[in-house]
Amino acid sequence: MTFKSGFVSIVGRPNVGKSTLLNHILKTKLAITSSTAQTTRNTIQGIYTDDEAQIIFMDTPGIHKPQDGLGSFMNTNALNSIYGVDIVLLIAPANEKIGRGDRFIVNRLKEADGPVYLLLNKIDLLSKDELVQKLSEWKDMFDFKEIIPISALNGDNIDQLIKLIKGDLKEGVMYYPKDHITDHPERFIMAEFIREKILYFTHEEVPHSVAIVIESMVEDEDGVHIMAAIVVDRPSQKAILIGKQGSMIKKIRQNARREMKRFLQTPVTLELFVKVEKNWRNKQKYLREFGYDENDYS
Repeated sequence: MTFKSGFVSIVGRPNVGKSTLLNHILKTKLAITSSTAQTTRNTIQGIYTDDEAQIIFMDTPGIHKPQDGLGSFMNTNALNSIYGVDIVLLIAPANEKIGRGDRFIVNRLKEADGPVYLLLNKIDLLSKDELVQKLSEWKDMFDFKEIIPISALNGDNIDQLIKLIKGDLKEGVMYYPKDHITDHPERFIMAEFIREKILYFTHEEVPHSVAIVIESMVEDEDGVHIMAAIVVDRPSQKAILIGKQGSMIKKIRQNARREMKRFLQTPVTLELFVKVEKNWRNKQKYLREFGYDENDYS
């Protein structure tokens, strides 16, 4: 039997369901999700393998109008992902109007190296007639190889999506061992779990002013011991993260530790501390230190 493999980039505006789709395909939580826009900062590589194929999915940051150095990094990262891949998946919410952001992305997709699929997400929120209308609107915008209505949350039509991707991939090698679901180091995933809990518990109060640095991650017979720094822009954000009598930092630590334990399948101890680095999102030194250096991706 022919074995196929290839690289598939997932692009779209912020908060359209890219990370939810990746987690559903991998049947595990790899990419963090939240209702806050711009949750994904780096390109998350998720690896799907079965007996017929290995598909390396790249979940990218939402394409948006950048406001600072971090935003520019995220945009460059996402837009560069349409080059050198076998297939590009554009995700758009079926329950929203086609906006300027969508048109900007579609225009850039004309430069994509491979075929482009449109995934119309959140179809569970529309009537059949509304969906037909929306499909027609999108069809007129671009010559998509496939247009697939999906629900990333419920898994509707995800099996069909995988089947179509396999059909378009060429014969190839297995790039990663069969049991690997990502090429990211565990430190990166642990930092993302901490950041997700901060987004969840602080909502809009400390949204994108946060960077996570894993200072140490040591494994012994008792499990994995992690120490991490939470870096913020202002002292007021530090106060919010610590909370009254340390209540917020305790909540973040407990919930992040639970995710880490589930992912690593071993006991985890987690120590967190908060420090202030003023305006770090516009300083190249800190962007590089925290892994958000645009030059690494150009």
